[in-house]
Amino acid sequence: MKIAIMGAGAFGTALGGILADKGYDIDYYDSKVERESLSDVLKGAKYILLAVPSKATPYVLPYLPKNVPLIVATKGILSDHTFDNFKDYMVLSGPGFADDIKAGKKTKLTATDDRVIKLFSTDYLSFDFTDDKRGVLMCGALKNVYAILAGILGLKRETDAWREFIFEVADEMRSILAYNGADSRTVDLACGIGDLKLTCGYPSRNYEYGDLLRGNPDYQPEKTVEGVSALKKIKRGEIALPDDLPHLSDLISRSEKWA
Repeated sequence: MKIAIMGAGAFGTALGGILADKGYDIDYYDSKVERESLSDVLKGAKYILLAVPSKATPYVLPYLPKNVPLIVATKGILSDHTFDNFKDYMVLSGPGFADDIKAGKKTKLTATDDRVIKLFSTDYLSFDFTDDKRGVLMCGALKNVYAILAGILGLKRETDAWREFIFEVADEMRSILAYNGADSRTVDLACGIGDLKLTCGYPSRNYEYGDLLRGNPDYQPEKTVEGVSALKKIKRGEIALPDDLPHLSDLISRSEKWA
């Protein structure tokens, strides 16, 4: 069975490696790595795996067939309306750095469809489950936003201040999900608090960016920082925000120069 993977970056190739090891026929498309045309990569594919940066998603989706099941592994997409035109899509998310997955480190992710679990389950990769696609997408974007703030505040993993921050942020995320019609309990899954804990510290690129901003408010990253894109979407009103979000409000007030 052929699976077409959109994006040949670290996460796309990590997931592709799992599929290849399980005997699936995989093919990558990446505009920065011109190996094959998009039409050739998509030809005969039974699934499409989306693993491009979130800011590239609007440019990729119009060219994908809407009747082929789509697995969304891109983090940073706040609104599930992004996929309104797709007849069948599912989400794969959670606390997994690409290098850890490639190394076979035990990891738990969240899936919104049993087909995802069947495709990707290994002796080192396990899953929890929810059908709350909206909530999983939102968690994957929000945790990156809050990780930037953790870096700005200089919070160190497993300290009392860090634990208090995680507890309070998870509560804010539950409020945001519920306010937008998602299931607040999704925050308690791997895609929520599990990924939040992983991202609020090194080697997370979002945390690193915040840490560098703390020392240099004019710092410009060389690589994509997903939390910046997500924060811009929040500030543009892509999702509704309840009152009383002290940490998110704090970050928004700090972000005039860079988001």
